[in-house]
Amino acid sequence: MIIIKTEKEIEVMREAGKRHAIILEKLAKMVKPGVSTWELDVAAETMIRDYGDIPAFKGYKPDGADYPFPGSLCVSVNDEVVHGIPAKDRILEEGDVVSLDLGLKHEGLFTDAAITVPVGKVSNQLNELLMVTEEALQIGIDAAQIGNTTGDIGHAIESFVNKRFGIVEGFSGHGVGRKIHEDPYIPNYGKAGTGTKLVAGMTVAIEPMLNLGKKRVEILDDGYTVVTADGHPSAHFEHTIAITEKGPEILTKK
Repeated sequence: MIIIKTEKEIEVMREAGKRHAIILEKLAKMVKPGVSTWELDVAAETMIRDYGDIPAFKGYKPDGADYPFPGSLCVSVNDEVVHGIPAKDRILEEGDVVSLDLGLKHEGLFTDAAITVPVGKVSNQLNELLMVTEEALQIGIDAAQIGNTTGDIGHAIESFVNKRFGIVEGFSGHGVGRKIHEDPYIPNYGKAGTGTKLVAGMTVAIEPMLNLGKKRVEILDDGYTVVTADGHPSAHFEHTIAITEKGPEILTKK
């Protein structure tokens, strides 16, 4: 069921999004060789709670999961696409790329956003992967206009990527707001004009995930961490947006 938000709810999410963006910016500055993914998780939770908010992911148990997610931040390194579990012994190294995926709950409403950050200097290939994935996010956002469909968003992203990188299937954008995951499902590929029609008051998370190699992914035995099947690195960028009469509004920005 599609949940249409009131203007008051969107205003709450707008404030949440500002906080969200500040936290991700501070986390990105912490990323350097020698830092553990656990340190990033602790910092994320501390900043969220210092605002008086609640980590959306910590204790969240998706359908089919054997246990709740243990971290406040999904930290996915190199071939880990999404949902990486923070660990004290997972140490970042020069040349890595790391996805920081954060969800928070502010005054009962959720926002969701992610960035992928280079660790020190990375290869030209990885720089291009990050650049294209971030651009693909903006292309998807631009397509999120009233009267368009979720298929238009996916088609716009797929057309822009144009087979330069593998587009992850099975994990996608989604509605967000009263719950961390709501309808509709928003793949990063698809046929224009198909799927759910976009109307004012919808709030959704758009999140392209691109692989340096092929599109196929697997889930590790921990039940959460999604990795590329061929071991090549992946990148992930995400914003929560509102569908408005004036066009898509990015909520997870300062």
